[in-house]
Amino acid sequence: MKVVAVIPARYAATRLPGKALIMIAGKPMVQHVWERTRLAKSVSEVVVATDDERIAGTVQGFGGKAVMTRGDHRSGTERVAEVAARGDGDIYVNVQGDEPLVEPAAIEAAVQILLDGDAVRVATLAAPITSAKDVMDPNITKVVLDFESDALYFSRAPIPWVRDTNAPVRAKHLKHLGIYVFRREALLEFTTFPYGELERVEQLEQLRWLENGFKIRVEEIPFDAVSVDVPEDVARVEKIIQKAAKAT
Repeated sequence: MKVVAVIPARYAATRLPGKALIMIAGKPMVQHVWERTRLAKSVSEVVVATDDERIAGTVQGFGGKAVMTRGDHRSGTERVAEVAARGDGDIYVNVQGDEPLVEPAAIEAAVQILLDGDAVRVATLAAPITSAKDVMDPNITKVVLDFESDALYFSRAPIPWVRDTNAPVRAKHLKHLGIYVFRREALLEFTTFPYGELERVEQLEQLRWLENGFKIRVEEIPFDAVSVDVPEDVARVEKIIQKAAKAT
C-alpha cells in the first residue's frame, strides 16, 4: 500500500494570512510540518499542496516536494483530493499545515486504522479533553462516537451536553484532531458531494462526509495537537520547541 501524506498550505488564511511561511524557531512553519510528517514510518511520500508560488518556492528550497493546486478549493480535503486525482497512492493522509508539532506517531496511528480495517474508508483521530474551558471553546472541535467508534457528529458546541448538573454524571469529551486518512477512491468521491448544510453552519468540512452517508472511524490517542491560528500561538510553539531541544 502506497501511503501519501499531503499538507494543504494556502497563503490566504483567514485569521493569519501567510502563516505557512511564518518563521518558527528559525524555520518556516510548513518546513516543521513537512519534517515531522516525514518521520512517520508508514508514509511513502510527503507532498505540500498549495495554490501559492511563494509557498511552493519555499518548500522546494528546503528540499521538499510541492504541487500546485487550484485556488478555488473550499477545504483542505478538496485540495488533497486534487493531488490524489493526479497521483497513484492507495491511502492519502491529510496533515494540517498549521500544526508544526504534529506527532509522527499520530500519523502512523491514523494510517494503521485503514491498514487494519478493509471496510474502513475514512478515518481520523481524537484525544480526551481534560479542561472545562476547552469543552466550551468553539475553536476546539468535539466529536461523539457510536459503539463501533464511528463518528456520530462533530461540533464546535460542547457535545455531549450534561443536562443534569446536579446528578453524578461524568461525561467524556473528545477533541477532534485534524489528521484524516482516506482510501483514494473515497477521496475522489468526496469531490462529487454537494456542500452540506451542517458543514456550512458549523464550518467543519468533515461533516460533509456524514451528511452524504459516509462513516468516519475515529481512534482515540493520547497525543494532543497544537495549532497556529493567531500570532500568540507562534511564541507558544517556539517555547515548546526550545524546551524539547534542551531536554535532548
